[in-house]
Amino acid sequence: MSRRLAVTVLSVRHPMGQQAYDREIVRRAPGALGQGWAVKAISVGGVVPGSRSLRVPGRVIAVDGPCLRRAVGRAVHAGYDLVHRTDLRLPPAPREVLTVHDAVSWRYPDEGAPPFAAVTEVKEARAVVCPSQFSADEVHSVLGVDPVAIPNGVDEAAFTASPASPSTLRGLGITGPFVLHAGGSSLRKNLEGLAGAWPLVARARPDLSLVLIGPYSARRDRLFRDLPATVLPGWVDAEARLSLLASAAVVVLPSLYEGFGLPPLEAMAVGTPVVAARRAALPEVCGDAAHLVEPDPRSLADGILDLLDVDNPDVRALVARGRDRAARMTWAGSVAAHAELWRAVA
Repeated sequence: MSRRLAVTVLSVRHPMGQQAYDREIVRRAPGALGQGWAVKAISVGGVVPGSRSLRVPGRVIAVDGPCLRRAVGRAVHAGYDLVHRTDLRLPPAPREVLTVHDAVSWRYPDEGAPPFAAVTEVKEARAVVCPSQFSADEVHSVLGVDPVAIPNGVDEAAFTASPASPSTLRGLGITGPFVLHAGGSSLRKNLEGLAGAWPLVARARPDLSLVLIGPYSARRDRLFRDLPATVLPGWVDAEARLSLLASAAVVVLPSLYEGFGLPPLEAMAVGTPVVAARRAALPEVCGDAAHLVEPDPRSLADGILDLLDVDNPDVRALVARGRDRAARMTWAGSVAAHAELWRAVA
């Protein structure tokens, strides 16, 4: 008889890095586990990639109180030998592996409070997964458990991604060479640092634009709308994001806190040089394949300007190291490590 694994994910309107993780886990779990396992995705609040999926109304995450959450979790996950829950907001399962991407809910006031029962549920999980050792150490510090660090990966499509066509770029309001930021706009993303850096870059290189992609944010708009040569196209899908990463002169990630950070890894895969803050998980993810700087405006500006010389052998070497590093951080390897953990727990 096959063992039954449910991968429970939370659907959102604008998929970002966490949803890339959900998608790849769901897509690759059956192949990674092989015979003897039956895998189904349970999507709360929307649809999830994959044909064998069950959709559950989003109102289940509004349930509060430990007892009621457990009751809902038992109902949602009835009949499964093991559940992998990828978001703390989802109701818990009796036997589960739990992914905790970071500890931002405990570190930053604008990230949303975790469920009241989150600490207890994390401690009751059979295993906890984090996407980096930094994140695992954070979760240990905040929640008192010992997670397993399994790095995220990069989509194979990134290695063959083509730059966006001129007409596509014009449609987004982009003309000429540009620096790209991809991500959210909460406090930890340090958009203030980038907003302070951009006028310094623009004075030195008035031919450049700064393009910021991500779900609409009044905060992002307020910080950048009056700065020179800035373009805010809004959220774009995964395919468009890769083409923009491949088109950019430099990708910049000024974040103060990332549990992993997919944009720099994707940028390395497409062959675009990366400037990243020397903070949180970014040094762990980027290694020596990105230009790591302090997250203040002057350092960010200098870092961007340093990487704009494509004929500089140091920049070419950085890009080559990035491609090599990304090739060793794949979703196939990540999900294979998850499968080992599922087998051990089951």
